[in-house]
Amino acid sequence: MKHEGRTLREEKPNVMDSTPAPENNRPQENEVPAAKTEALALLRDVEVELTLEIGRRRMKIADVIKLGPGQMVELDKQAGEPLELLVNGRLVGRGEAVVVGDRYGIRITEILTPEGGAR
Repeated sequence: MKHEGRTLREEKPNVMDSTPAPENNRPQENEVPAAKTEALALLRDVEVELTLEIGRRRMKIADVIKLGPGQMVELDKQAGEPLELLVNGRLVGRGEAVVVGDRYGIRITEILTPEGGAR
């Protein structure tokens, strides 16, 4: 093909092969690639802080100073609303408060994905 004295090659469009990969080569839905598994293995012993947040309240310092034993502070969460589960201050899930023996715990009801959705 000629264009103003130059020869241009006629290019064929890139066509992707739509043939499905064999079943044994497809990654499984919950399968983690080997390289990621090895990288995660290095982090398994790293400690993080897990926090269960039942609610928040903004107050003026003058009001905080007035607080004393027996007084109540109303928080922003409604009774029965899911509590927030944070790892190192980052929201990772939600759940319900439970009592396990003589300690508090959480029954996880939702884990957030890095994209912001739940699983």
